[in-house]
Amino acid sequence: MNILGISAFYHDSAACLVQDGRIVAAAQEERFTRKKHDYEFPNKACEFCLKQAGLSVDQLDYVVFYDKPVLKFERLLETYLTTAPKGFTSYAKAMPLWLKQKLWIPDTIKRELNYDGEILFTEHHQSHAGSAYYPSPFQEAAILTIDGVGEWTTNSLGVGKGNQFSLIKDIKFPHSLGLLYSAFTYFTGFKVNSGEYKVMGLAPYGEPKYVQTIYDNLIDLKEDGSFHLNLRYFSYMSELHMTNDQFADLFGGPRRKPETPLTQREMDLARSIQEVVEECMLRQARFLHRESGLTNLCMAGGVALNCVGNGRLLREGPFKNIWIQPAAGDAGGALGAALCVWYGYLNNQRKVDNVHDLQSASLLGPAFSNEETEQQLKKCGAVYKRLNDDGLFTSVADMLANEKVVGWFQGRMEFGPRALGNRSIIGDARSPSMQSKMNLKIKFRESFRPFAPAVMREHVSEYFELDCDSPYMLLVAPVRKERRKQMTAEQEKLFGIAKLNVPRSDIPAVTHVDYSARIQTVSKDEHPTFYKLLAAFKKKTGCSVLVNTSFNVRGEPIVCTPTDAYTCFMRTEIDCLVVNNCLMLKEAQPKWQDKENWQSKFELD
Repeated sequence: MNILGISAFYHDSAACLVQDGRIVAAAQEERFTRKKHDYEFPNKACEFCLKQAGLSVDQLDYVVFYDKPVLKFERLLETYLTTAPKGFTSYAKAMPLWLKQKLWIPDTIKRELNYDGEILFTEHHQSHAGSAYYPSPFQEAAILTIDGVGEWTTNSLGVGKGNQFSLIKDIKFPHSLGLLYSAFTYFTGFKVNSGEYKVMGLAPYGEPKYVQTIYDNLIDLKEDGSFHLNLRYFSYMSELHMTNDQFADLFGGPRRKPETPLTQREMDLARSIQEVVEECMLRQARFLHRESGLTNLCMAGGVALNCVGNGRLLREGPFKNIWIQPAAGDAGGALGAALCVWYGYLNNQRKVDNVHDLQSASLLGPAFSNEETEQQLKKCGAVYKRLNDDGLFTSVADMLANEKVVGWFQGRMEFGPRALGNRSIIGDARSPSMQSKMNLKIKFRESFRPFAPAVMREHVSEYFELDCDSPYMLLVAPVRKERRKQMTAEQEKLFGIAKLNVPRSDIPAVTHVDYSARIQTVSKDEHPTFYKLLAAFKKKTGCSVLVNTSFNVRGEPIVCTPTDAYTCFMRTEIDCLVVNNCLMLKEAQPKWQDKENWQSKFELD
């Protein structure tokens, strides 16, 4: 039984193939087209999924779309009628796309895939819930999905048992925790649907001085986690932007213009909305725990990528175990939709082992053999050396110990927004200059943004106040107190970004200003290649932790092919590149000349 799941036409289009209940392949369209957050129909991702399974289109039993466009169109019309004539500009801009494309999904699928079989639809939050529950290691679990908006639902609570789940409570548009966070993303000068994690990273530099203002004016939050927004401060129902003049008056002036310097106000706003969202997540989790009586929680939806909130849920919430879908946003809807058909629609049995999830470490994208790699590298004019495994791990560990930055490309590409050790840029977590170097000279991004530690699973509790699996970089936890460096009286007086250059621990490159870290645990059985590198680095240095960030520059998707990797390597100050068993040193490469002004493609924030 072959089921192809598709998400498209909002942001982060993707495809996923489920074969007899097993997730065989999944990928975002952006990785192939090189257009960040590509929302078009995922032709190339579908093509990859079929190729990975060795299938032709006529061997598909079902194609399933991740939401119901007619319901979404109903929301658009009803919202316009509610706000008219104010929302005409927004409405007029949306209509052509809906009338030409979004309302005719079955026709689009048949035409784009040359497919003549059965097409099914799941609701948006049903897809999120399926992506959270079905791949999890739990036979029974509570389910929490939170995002901007699907058709009407913005937030749902559910319960899964065996091969079925049900959603028992929801919150509907225009009341949305995701849109509330996005309003602050917009107001602090970042781009909605891609800059929310920047707000999360900025929050520790600020103080929660606006929390009470938010509660008094913007959100009526109940004890059970349900809420209403005060819509007089928001313009997303009728305009092409998120907030209005009343919102600006509430917070002391207009929004920050993108690319202008950050001020203490933006830091305080980020900290304040982060605390409000965390409190809402905690209250919903407590309510869901009381209602379900279950000890396991599964999460998806864009807000489930808020790893700071997830960390608080684990430490302070009522659930013993939490599993979060690594592709928690709309891309993961393709996966959830396909699994909903296999389990919910076709009623197939679901088996779990209560230890490992069913997502294969989310390494579900394309892989390239050494032979394919060498063909692409030769075409690029790369100068490389092919090493055996032992020589490769030893050489790379030596370079990392000497504070070299390494582009690391291995095996199958990750599904979801995080690089997990197969399409990564890595460095020495002990280096006090590594965070700044990676941000400014390699990623070309804001200096305040933290990097994640990748740590051998068995050593995680030696470095962090965490002793559970966090394979997908979706939990934030404090660095252990004995590893922290206390600030001097002089340093304590520093405000905002000035705090950035003060080393906070003996692994400063991955320790945020509040002594926290977004942790990836790496296990031998699920991620053997990356684990071997960590083991070689530990043998060399005694340290089990590396900096791990995605292999891309600001404004571009994570690399997919060896050619993508070499191009990114040559455009940045990465010191060496490893693609499978091929090692390249920057100084040995021929001079690089771009055929395009690639920096002009940077996504403005």
